[in-house]
Amino acid sequence: MNIVLLDALTLGDSDLSVFSALGTFTNYDVTQPNQLLERIAGNDVIITNKVVIDEQVINANPQLKLICIAATGTNNVDLIAAQKAGVMVKNVAGYSTESVAQATLAMLLQLNQHSRYYEQYTLAKQWCASPTFTHIDVGFSELKGKKWGIIGFGAIGQRVAEIAQVFGCELCYYSTSGKNTQQSIEQVDFDTLLSSCDFITIHAPLNEQTQNLINKDALLKLKDGAIILNLGRGGIIDEEAMAEALDEKEIYHGTDVLAIEPMIENHPYLSIKNQTRLVITPHTAWASREARATLIGKIVGNIKSAFSEVKT
Repeated sequence: MNIVLLDALTLGDSDLSVFSALGTFTNYDVTQPNQLLERIAGNDVIITNKVVIDEQVINANPQLKLICIAATGTNNVDLIAAQKAGVMVKNVAGYSTESVAQATLAMLLQLNQHSRYYEQYTLAKQWCASPTFTHIDVGFSELKGKKWGIIGFGAIGQRVAEIAQVFGCELCYYSTSGKNTQQSIEQVDFDTLLSSCDFITIHAPLNEQTQNLINKDALLKLKDGAIILNLGRGGIIDEEAMAEALDEKEIYHGTDVLAIEPMIENHPYLSIKNQTRLVITPHTAWASREARATLIGKIVGNIKSAFSEVKT
């Protein structure tokens, strides 16, 4: 079979040689819309992470049998057009739970410990001029006993809850779908979570229920000193409102995702005065070496199972 990977750069330094064992494999670091039709031509399998596969693309290649999405979300593929054309679509779920949970903890600790402030203090050689051996002008607290609220309680949210319990945090969660009912952890309404929690972490999908869920009104309800992290999807937080809140109120924010990615040059987060209250990572939480290896392994499994289905 002929297989093409359209955006290999999104998989970093992952070993892609496993695809060559399945057939003739071609990969491109990045694929622009005007290159897409030429690159998919004659291929049985398309692998895409974020490249959009719409009806025109699907219908342009009668040889196409399978679209593999190198992610969990399927919003970049026209599923209805694929079904009409008899093209299978397979995504990958559950590969990044540990990676995202670990990134959540790392981001929380960085903000809670005020690591950015202390790093800047040290690199500016201010510690060299200190009259004492220590500098603790910005106080920090222990995680034990703090209330940690989780928005979105799927596999990642539940794994984060397990980690939070190890640190002795009091836990609660808000289900954005209303479908999760975990008896062991307190379920609360949205306003209660906002107003009562010291830490809030978001692990929800972007949909009608979560679009701009954290808006100006929601930010006003946060406790002073609260830390709110978005490890879900960009668009769940109103970024203009968050930028204003970071300068007007003592809250802290970390995010791995933005509404528009890559980050735009005039993003409001780049202009806030209190930069030590903010941590941004470029959509990396999902991408540990282990998670990417698992992802690729599951894509290979999807290709094998799809063509096994065709044969039977």
